[in-house]
Amino acid sequence: MNDRNSPQNLSQQPEEGSYIEEITSTLRDLLRQVIRAREPEVLTILDDPAAAKTIPEHLVEHALQAIGIWLQLMNIAEENASIRNRRDIEKQGGPDEVIGSFSHAVSNVARAGVPPETVARVLGTLNVGPTITAHPTEAKRVTVLEIHRRIYLKLYELESPRWTPRERDNLLAALKNEIDLLWLTGEIRIEKPTVESEIAWGLHFFREALYERTPVICELLQNAINRHYPELPRDGVKPPLRYSSWIGGDRDGNPFVTVATTRAALRENRLAAVDRLDTRLQDVSRLVSISAFEIHVPSDFQQVIDAELDASGDKQAILARNPSEPFRQFFSALRRRLAATVGRETKAKPFAHLSELIGLICKAEDALAAMKASGLALGLLRPLRWEAEIFGFRTASLDLRQNTTVINRVLGEIWQKLNPLETEAPSPGTPEWTAWIASELEKPLGFIPQFMNVSEEAAELLGLLKLIRETLDGPDPASIGTFILSMTQTANDVLGLYLLAKYCGLFADPTAREVCRIRVVPLFETIDDLRAAPAIMSDLLSKPLVRSSVAANGGTQEIMLGYSDSNKDGGFFAASFELFEAQRSLISVGREKGVPVSFFHGRGGSVSRGGAPTGRAIAAQPAGTIAGHMRVTEQGEVVSSKFANRGTALNNLEVLTSSVLLHTLKSADAPEFRVIPEQQAAVEEIARLSFKAYRKLAEDPALITYFQSASPVEELALLKIGSRPSRRFGAKGISDLRAIPWVFAWSQNRHLLTGWYGLGYALDDFLSAQGDNGLKLLRQMFAKSPGFRLAVEEVEKSLFLADMGVAEHYAELVPSRNDAERLFALIRHEHRRTAKVVLELTGDKVLCARFQGFRRRFERVRPMVDQANLWQVKLLRQTREEKGKDALNMPLLMTMNCVAAGLGWTG
Repeated sequence: MNDRNSPQNLSQQPEEGSYIEEITSTLRDLLRQVIRAREPEVLTILDDPAAAKTIPEHLVEHALQAIGIWLQLMNIAEENASIRNRRDIEKQGGPDEVIGSFSHAVSNVARAGVPPETVARVLGTLNVGPTITAHPTEAKRVTVLEIHRRIYLKLYELESPRWTPRERDNLLAALKNEIDLLWLTGEIRIEKPTVESEIAWGLHFFREALYERTPVICELLQNAINRHYPELPRDGVKPPLRYSSWIGGDRDGNPFVTVATTRAALRENRLAAVDRLDTRLQDVSRLVSISAFEIHVPSDFQQVIDAELDASGDKQAILARNPSEPFRQFFSALRRRLAATVGRETKAKPFAHLSELIGLICKAEDALAAMKASGLALGLLRPLRWEAEIFGFRTASLDLRQNTTVINRVLGEIWQKLNPLETEAPSPGTPEWTAWIASELEKPLGFIPQFMNVSEEAAELLGLLKLIRETLDGPDPASIGTFILSMTQTANDVLGLYLLAKYCGLFADPTAREVCRIRVVPLFETIDDLRAAPAIMSDLLSKPLVRSSVAANGGTQEIMLGYSDSNKDGGFFAASFELFEAQRSLISVGREKGVPVSFFHGRGGSVSRGGAPTGRAIAAQPAGTIAGHMRVTEQGEVVSSKFANRGTALNNLEVLTSSVLLHTLKSADAPEFRVIPEQQAAVEEIARLSFKAYRKLAEDPALITYFQSASPVEELALLKIGSRPSRRFGAKGISDLRAIPWVFAWSQNRHLLTGWYGLGYALDDFLSAQGDNGLKLLRQMFAKSPGFRLAVEEVEKSLFLADMGVAEHYAELVPSRNDAERLFALIRHEHRRTAKVVLELTGDKVLCARFQGFRRRFERVRPMVDQANLWQVKLLRQTREEKGKDALNMPLLMTMNCVAAGLGWTG
């Protein structure tokens, strides 16, 4: 969930005023100095973008470099101003005034009269899961991210009034050096990243921000509870956040992710977490310098210390180094055991389970409290315990993802091994296939079968399941997250994975008939899949095996919803409606079957992929669909925009978690959650009409050629922004195209139709039939329905970012002039119609009049983005005419980076 163009990620937009103007002016001056020293002839692009056509062709690459750096600096400046603005609001009005904070959420709940016992119950089960993915949407290298962070920190330092003129000049000189480094480093990758480099990229955000800031979330939540619910325990908050990752586990369509890759991801995640815990144990060992000569240590804790010294394998050395310092002895012993847990220490006894370490930290907290040193326990040891509970020995739980077609092919191969006299396995979906899976799951399993001489595909999948078993048996079973099944279309798709798990020893009961240890998550992606999901889940949750497995693995059946493919299928508004309705229906199925259901939202950064300001997106979810549990993907460039800096990371995490808490505690009878039949009928009709209009365009025989010619989708593979293959070759229709490049390319060519097309026709048609009463109804819905308003406003933003004047230049690249003129005329007409009817609905004179920060930011950079688009068109034409001319690749890729940075997301 994201809207990078509007810093509403951070609850409030920075005010237009002296501070933002001051830092952008400073950054512009420093960049001008760098450009003047490096390539003075391209200063025009910064000073007067409209005159950029005078820049010689051989300097276009440097002009694009200047645009790219300036856009990066603008994003950093906006981020810095957002954090400052949030601090100012808290200083002036108190924490309850900061929208998106725990204080604001809990104060609202308290005012609404929610009883303390309800709050306590929800806090006990609150589980929010940001999930880091490296989809092919992130264009920034770690080196560039590190420079960005240093620039951000320099701006933060410059905020202080304490500097002398000399010191301030030194800070500005250091800031200029970082900008110069950006120029000399270059943002474009020379080589396509490997999965291994993506693993390092993901861990960068934990090391730089998330390890340190996430425990502060617990503190902020506890403080808000203490202030508004003083009758609840003052130290009872459990960490509400648990991270997951797909990097190194997502093998759907990515041949570069193998069992070895997944093993490496688990290892790197584990070592990063253990290194962090070791550093924190070292910190508290240094700080808790309590002497046994000054105060008596409780005898029961002294026994714990003695036992840990014995387990450390290094008792005498520890005692010699820290004589009469019991807490230092204790934490030094824990460090030895922690090292042994990852094979770095041979003499110490490794931790058998993460809970053992957490329990020992709790005992140290209790000891300090008994010694009347509760302040030390709360200030030093509680954050350490929270870190251990949140990150464990894993950093993040690694999700696995595979397509159901692969699962079924491997099952077919195993069927053949088990039935060697038969000629062919039954086809998935047939009664024979269903009966075989049911029969195999029902049979007791006396031993784990070994399947020899299988295909490479089967060996990989079976090897992966064995790795899962090995990890679940290790000291931190939560290192393995869920197993996500892409393109789930029947209950048997899920049961098939249960069967493979059974063959690989992944059942908990002795006969392997009752409890599967893997948490299987079906993923519903297309419009048809979303519509079929309730029936599939009803069938699945009727199975005793599934019910007992869910009960044994946390008690909630998670379901993943795909935003990108549903949008590609039916357009933005229809997809939004289908996702909303699928959730309502699935929650009903869960209630009917007595199995709680939670949702994992596969959102991206752009509107087309579900991106929206976090708080508003969560508030717009249907009643009862969150219930304290929510997972959401943080994809590609969204990760760096949210988590690259500690202050920004803290704010984004607080907005996400507080929004889930607030939605959960709001009554289902709240006005915004009520389903009003007249409004429901209107939305259904608008969604139907929108789908009809979008499908008419999508099914136009000329659209695929138009899309491939009038966008850089064919050249996208050159932009090295992900290890996954970025597209399918030989696409005959949009169903053959990957969703992410589909969105990326339509944003690059400034059509952005994936974010708005279809709604204008639908609203126009609806109003033509309903007249003034229809307009009155839609305005009521816009004012009162969070879901409808959010959808309309996100369409409005896409319309604003789209530019039909720029888009027309791309249309000129299409070989068939008749098709190009016909399709572009249709798209331009629909853009005008959609803008007109949206303004009629909102009552505004211009698009995005209510989003001043959004408008201001984009208008600042629009001339540069437009120029980058024009250069892109020219370079696309040259590239296609002069195939094989590698010299054109770099400037073309730079235009893609510039447009993506200007729009605020890559797709």
